[in-house]
Order: sequence, then structure tokens, then C-alpha cells
Amino acid sequence: MAQKPSIPKGTRDFGPQEMSRRNYIFNTIREVYSLYGFQQIETPAMENLSTLMGKYGEEGDKLLFKILNSGDFLRGISAEDLGNGATGHLAAQLCEKGLRYDLTVPFARYVVQHREELALPFRRYQIQPVWRADRPQKGRYREFYQCDADVVGSDSLLCEVELMQIIDTVFRRFGIRVCIKINNRKILSGIAEMIGAADKIVDITVAIDKLDKIGLDGVNEELREDGISEEAIQKLQPIINLNGTNAEKIATMRQVLADSEIGQKGLDEVEQVLKTLSNSPLKGEDNKSPFKGDLEGLVSFDLTLARGLNYYTGCIFEVKALDVEIGSITGGGRYDNLTGIFGMPGLSGVGISFGADRIYDVLNQLDLYPEAVTTATQVLFINFGEKETAYSLPILANLREQGIRCEIYPDASKMKKQMQYANQKGIPFVIMTGETEMQAGKVMLKNMTTGEQKLVLPEEIKESLIP
Repeated sequence: MAQKPSIPKGTRDFGPQEMSRRNYIFNTIREVYSLYGFQQIETPAMENLSTLMGKYGEEGDKLLFKILNSGDFLRGISAEDLGNGATGHLAAQLCEKGLRYDLTVPFARYVVQHREELALPFRRYQIQPVWRADRPQKGRYREFYQCDADVVGSDSLLCEVELMQIIDTVFRRFGIRVCIKINNRKILSGIAEMIGAADKIVDITVAIDKLDKIGLDGVNEELREDGISEEAIQKLQPIINLNGTNAEKIATMRQVLADSEIGQKGLDEVEQVLKTLSNSPLKGEDNKSPFKGDLEGLVSFDLTLARGLNYYTGCIFEVKALDVEIGSITGGGRYDNLTGIFGMPGLSGVGISFGADRIYDVLNQLDLYPEAVTTATQVLFINFGEKETAYSLPILANLREQGIRCEIYPDASKMKKQMQYANQKGIPFVIMTGETEMQAGKVMLKNMTTGEQKLVLPEEIKESLIP
């Protein structure tokens, strides 16, 4: 017997009902982005490897899917090169392209390449798949969709405020209770200065970013492995464990970072974002009333938030679902010079990315999809034969013109088989047109949930579908 086909680990198939749910996610996010004036773009699935390498830190580079050159990709490669295990050197020779790791770096490349066509500040959104050669586990996939929104060409913290408002609006529409975490990479740089490890800022942020996954002991051990002194690690402990309200934490860090100019700048930025949000309140988890200036419980200043990507320079964000155990479902932050790596220095940007696959898992666990999302066909016309089909087709066409999703069974099969088909697909209504119905110029409409049947005129069908 032939082996059953399979798909790579960390990838998934999505059937019709799953795609309806995923499209609900994409469409909801797309609608909110449009409300805030963002315009959609798309970039290729693969980029030149030179575009991607070195933009995500050493850990990120390891997770890039590299694409072998077409044709004789081993041409010019010596047996010595193949045998000495220099994988990095070999990859550079064998692979000129790679699958995109995220949408932000390709977006920076797009901005530089199309600069003359863009009116700044440029507000773009992008909903496309990305790929990471990560170890698959719950909530972590090798292929997944990101739903990004970015503003480039403005230093204003109002951009950060609006992105957090977008986060709030999207999750209210989904009915998901969340906590939005905020920090600032300048604060983290100030902390690195304060503990005497300014040159280890990348190692510190990468380690702290793993706190939820490996715990405090694991973070400390990774810091030791990165060559950070025991004295510096001990100075870091009270900062990682800092508690209190947002205002209390900011006040404490003002004292801790009293001698750090960059740290104070980061605190200024976080404080301004929170102040602006309190004047234009988020509506938050109750889905009804605003927080009236009190953001506690919805937005949390979290010093352990690091976002271990090298290109962040200012405010950083992460969103956690309150009712489901899963990793972050949205993240992002400010990057002041990402386009500089492509020859356009000094162009500031800030963005967020909704993790559509994790949001999908959260909505599934909490069963928060609207009923209309999971119902594809609303009405099935039973096929009794040619004459009945000829009577039904104009009615079908008219219903579709009215926006009613309907279909006719293609074969004049037994009634039982056609009814089983309707049940299997979860179709809520069935229409039957026999000799009696045709003579009366009507149809028999059956509610598959209640079993109720009634004769109605074709023009009465749409009204009869409404509960």
C-alpha cells in the first residue's frame, strides 16, 4: 500500500470551515487598518538572502529558510568545502534567496526601492505568510500569517498611540480579553549601562525576551553563558521582578536610571504614550465602557518585555490573551533606522503585527466566532429532476442577487442523500419544489434546525430566513 502523503511539521491544511474563520480574522483586521488610513501592499514570498541576513540577530539568522540556487547549485564548490562543515560559508555560496522571516524587513526594502512613489508619512498594511525554521510546538508554526501595519516617515509618538488603539479595536471586535504590554528599548539600553554591561545589550534583550519560556533561572543562566558578570546579573534581578502600577514602576525606574540619559528618554516616551492614551481612552476588555483614563489592567508597563529583534530602538509592544495559555498574539515597536541598511538612513518607523494563526487558535478555544462565519451555504435547493431544476434556477439567481448564499444539489439523487448532504455541511434551510409547489408558484422551505416546513412565495424566501 502506498504511504499516505503528509505535510511538513509546523505547517497546516485548512478546510472550508477553517478558511471561513481565517477570512473572518483577516477581514476584521483589514477593516480596522482601513479605518485608520492604512493602505495595503504585498511583497514576494522570497527575498534576496542579502536583504534578510543580519537583520534579526544571530538567532534570527539561524531560523531563515534558505533556497538552493536553481540548476547546478554545487558548481564551483570544492570537496574540501563540502567536507569541512562550514555551513555558513556554504549557505552563502549555495543560496542567493530565502523565504521572508517577517514582513518588516521586506517592507523596509520596499520603502527604499519605491521611495519616489511614496507620500510620507506612509501608512501601510500587509497580510501575508512568513516562514521560520523553528521547532514546531503549540502555538508556534514554521509557516504562519502576519498582519502588519507600519508608519514610516514620522517620529511622532502619536503613531504608537494609534497602533495601540488599533490593537484595542481589533480585539474588542473579536471579543478577546487582552493585556497590552509596553516597554522601550532605550530603557533596556539604560539598564545595560546601569549594570555595567552596555556592550551586551543584544545578549541581555535576547535572554530577557525568553523569560516566559525558560523562567528567571533559565534567563540568568543564559546571561552567564553570554559572559555577563554575576554582579551585573544580580543588579538586574530587582528590575526584572519590579511590581506596582505603571506610574509607580516609571517613578522607580526614574531613580534607578538617574544617570542614564538614554534610559530617561525611554521613560519619557513610555510616559507620554500612556498619558496620551489616558486622554483618548481605550475601551478595553469589557467591550462597552472606556477605562476613563485608568489604563491599568489593559496596558502594562513591563520591564521584562524585550522583543529580541535587533532593529527595535524605541517603544515596543506585546499582547497576551487573558483567557488562553498561549504566547503573544500581537507584537511590534519603533525602529528608527531600519531603512538605513538599504541606503536610506534616518527614516523612522513604527509597526505592529497580529499573529493570525495564534488568534485563530484563541478564537477556536474560546468559541468566539459569529454564527454567520461558520455557515457557508444558507439554502440548499433539492434536485428532483430537470423540470423542477428549470423552475428553481431563476429563484436561485434572484436569491444570489439579494446576497443569499445558496446552491442546488447537482444530481437528482434520493431525497435522503440530499438531506444528509445539507446536515453534513450545516446548511440551515432546504427548499423543495415538486409538482404541487410549481403549480402554486411557490416553494417549500424547511428549517433544518426546527424541522418546520412552510409554503412561501419566491419573493418571501429572504424574509423567511431571518430568525
